Amino acid sequence: MASFAKLGVGNKILTVESVDDNIATTEQAGVEFLQNLYKDRAVWKQTFIDGSQRKNYAGIGFTYDQTRDAFIPPNFLNSWTLNEETCQWEAPVVKPDDGKIYNWNEEKKQWDLNE
Repeated sequence: MASFAKLGVGNKILTVESVDDNIATTEQAGVEFLQNLYKDRAVWKQTFIDGSQRKNYAGIGFTYDQTRDAFIPPNFLNSWTLNEETCQWEAPVVKPDDGKIYNWNEEKKQWDLNE
C-alpha cells in the first residue's frame, strides 16, 4: 500500500490515506485517484513509512516543506532546533545514553531522570 498525505493551509497535513499499489503505480496516479475519489483538487504528497523519501512519514499536524521536500513533525518546545539532515527536532542538550528513562525539562533546558 502506498500512503499519501493531504496538504491544507500552510502545507499542514490534514490526513494520510492508503492507496493500493496496483492503483498508485506512480505518485501522480495515486494523487489522481484520491482527487477523483474525493471529487476535489486537493494537494496530496506521497509519504513513505521507512522515511526513505521526504525524511519522515507524514502524520496529521506535520508540515510539508517544499524547499526541503520533507515532512516535518510539529515542534512543541521552543528550545529545540530542526536538524536539517533528518528534519527532526533536537534538544539543545544530548539525551543521556545510559539505559535510564529521562524526560525533557523545558524550563531548565535539561534532561531529568524519571525516577
